[in-house]
Amino acid sequence: QVQLVESGGGLVQAGGSLRLSCAASGRTFSSNFMGWFRQAPGKEREFLATISLSGGSTYADSVKGRFTISRDNAKNTVYLQMNSLKPEDTAVYYCAAGRYHPQYDSWGQGTQVTVSS
Repeated sequence: QVQLVESGGGLVQAGGSLRLSCAASGRTFSSNFMGWFRQAPGKEREFLATISLSGGSTYADSVKGRFTISRDNAKNTVYLQMNSLKPEDTAVYYCAAGRYHPQYDSWGQGTQVTVSS
């Protein structure tokens, strides 16, 4: 099992930036893929981005060009750089880990991101 802890959320004005971090511990060698998701109130969980162990990444259309996922394998940490934030980006953001995308079996507790207009 992999334990994931997100950090970096907060309140930001529209047009601003935030960088989320997700630190992994435990059986991290099995985490070929690390992903970021979000869930806004009353909505389903939404895929945002994923990155493979070798650094290949895939993004949802809703964040492509604004968000960047990266990982530091030496630190077992994955990041989500979020730029040009919009009020509709307000949600709880979760990181996830798994051997395959989109089959994630470990999830963090989430971090709140609030974008004010």
